[in-house]
Amino acid sequence: MVELRGPDALYWVGDTSPMLDEIEEFTTGVRGGSGTERVLATVLFTDIVGSTDRAAKLGDGRWRDLLDRHDQSVRTQIERYRGREVKTVGDGFVATFDSPGRAIECALAIRENLKGFDIDVRAGIHTGEIEVRGGDVAGMAVHIGARVSALASPGEILVSGAVPPLVVGSGIEFEDRGERELKGVPESWRLFRVEG
Repeated sequence: MVELRGPDALYWVGDTSPMLDEIEEFTTGVRGGSGTERVLATVLFTDIVGSTDRAAKLGDGRWRDLLDRHDQSVRTQIERYRGREVKTVGDGFVATFDSPGRAIECALAIRENLKGFDIDVRAGIHTGEIEVRGGDVAGMAVHIGARVSALASPGEILVSGAVPPLVVGSGIEFEDRGERELKGVPESWRLFRVEG
């Protein structure tokens, strides 16, 4: 017998986790845990600058063709730098990498390759613990990456302050962009622009 604190006695209401954990361990011999997979990863967000205006000028057919070339170019670079495409978001991409250096190199290559299509992009990068939800990702690290990307200027690759210490010795250089408030994220975050 195991006694648990609290007023909850029914397994379907209230704080049920302690009770269900005990039942699971009694019946199976082990506790399964929360079921949430958290991994340390670098998340990259890209976005086409001025896409709505561009689509209006080109028309639907020509814009679709340009967007298809954009998508193929971005996917090629994500694969080249051993990233994993998570999803497309509007006219941008979300990808994860096991190395912040590869994410930065990928963002630089994406920016350079898309110049050939006269497409200007912005990118944001953050390294932190993400939650893996099937084929998607979630958690504060993902929100931080999205907020960093939203603050990037056209053609700019911004990274959170978590990234530069992780790539020391790589030759990647940064310009300090100061502390910024990220919408919905606790505290302020130092941001850096990738140079080169």
